[in-house]
Amino acid sequence: MPTAIDGRRARGDRSRNAVLSVATQLASTDGLTGVSIARLAQETASSKSGVAALFGSKENLQLAIVDEAKRIFIDVVVEPARTEPAGSDRLYALVRAWIDYSSGRTFRGGCFFLAASAEFAARPGPVRDAIAAAMDLWRSYLQHQTERAIADGALPGLDDAEQLVFELEALLAHANAESTLRGSGDPYRRAERAIADRLRGLGADERSADRVRASSA
Repeated sequence: MPTAIDGRRARGDRSRNAVLSVATQLASTDGLTGVSIARLAQETASSKSGVAALFGSKENLQLAIVDEAKRIFIDVVVEPARTEPAGSDRLYALVRAWIDYSSGRTFRGGCFFLAASAEFAARPGPVRDAIAAAMDLWRSYLQHQTERAIADGALPGLDDAEQLVFELEALLAHANAESTLRGSGDPYRRAERAIADRLRGLGADERSADRVRASSA
């Protein structure tokens, strides 16, 4: 009996993961509110009752999508950068990885969290809280690496880590928005240049500052 139960659970997990993969990509282009249990059933050739059994409610589905997007973001952006030493090297690797994540359309609609935060900014509740928590986690990690860079003397002209993180996020967000709107990669190149120039202005050496730029730049 336990073996049979374990088999059913494994099949259920596979079904949930498959549906969630489709749901997350749909949400990146059509918004979290545009993803319904009925639509997912249609997109995945499943029954509505089967999809409903996996998530229970639309809000639970939305929360699961946010959690899955966070998992993907960590895998694609954060984990690769952790191979670099903490501080300036990891900070530059995080910025480069974020640009690749957005420009490479890990999510078809660009950065999932920028789109979701705009969609739910004026909608208080658990979904907005989950989106904000994920973005806060990213911001705090960027800030920690920036603070380490200051402490290590890698950015001698910087005394306010929070300000630099604000500027980095603003440039990255604008590049994402312009690129998705216009179907162009040029906004990312401009963001790379602006970030590299800002880092040089803060005292980063030339090689380090240029690490945020694509190899072809």
